[in-house]
Amino acid sequence: MKETEVLAGRRPVLEALRGPRPVRRVLIAAGARGRVVEELAAAAAARRVPVERASRDDLDRWAAGVDHQGVVALAAPLPLAEVDDLLDAARRRGEPPLLLVCAEIQDPQNLGSLIRSAEAAGFHGVIVPRHRSAGPTPAVARASAGALEHLPLARVTNLSRCLDRLKEAGLWVCAAAGDAEQVYWDASLTGPLALVVGSEGRGIPPLVRRHCDFAVRIPMRGRIQALNAAVAGALIMFEIARQRALSAAGGTEGGGQE
Repeated sequence: MKETEVLAGRRPVLEALRGPRPVRRVLIAAGARGRVVEELAAAAAARRVPVERASRDDLDRWAAGVDHQGVVALAAPLPLAEVDDLLDAARRRGEPPLLLVCAEIQDPQNLGSLIRSAEAAGFHGVIVPRHRSAGPTPAVARASAGALEHLPLARVTNLSRCLDRLKEAGLWVCAAAGDAEQVYWDASLTGPLALVVGSEGRGIPPLVRRHCDFAVRIPMRGRIQALNAAVAGALIMFEIARQRALSAAGGTEGGGQE
């Protein structure tokens, strides 16, 4: 396992400095100025992390193709969680478990965006398969705008078995699928839940789909009949957040799984 991970981009580096994992060095482009750069320097100083000025060429080499915005950090590898850790995170918050399961999302931008939405919507963790999926790379961290630093991520070998494990723990497993009969805002999404989102092209693999309890779709009214996976996932995640807030306030929830 590698001992150092390169983070690129102002927001990912700033959130890493605000998060729990060790950051060893921060490199900022010579001449870079502005509020975010000042925040970075202050956050690094608070954690006693050395800050160095570097040329854009040096930063380009460190970032290896990731848009660094003039900021790179050298940090310890992101600690991965176990599935039980995600369930424990929900228990500590006194909330029904709410997990995002990414089924073979191979595009780093999509995976990072999904993680960003999940963290913003109050999810307790993300599960991705070890194979045929993007992992927690610098490109994913950049796309997540730093959310990867605050939302536990678990990688599993067998996604179908993982879903069965979640069901044994009391979670309903909901698939986001364009061919589902139920519209997502009509489903009851307030209890212990795992939302499964698949890739844009293939969608959720058939074997994984068979391990889901029910499915929901986003109604499409225009000529385009499919949404970007990250956009579709975000819509459903924030409907879950809306229903949970309404339920906590004593309101009416969605229509239920039938």
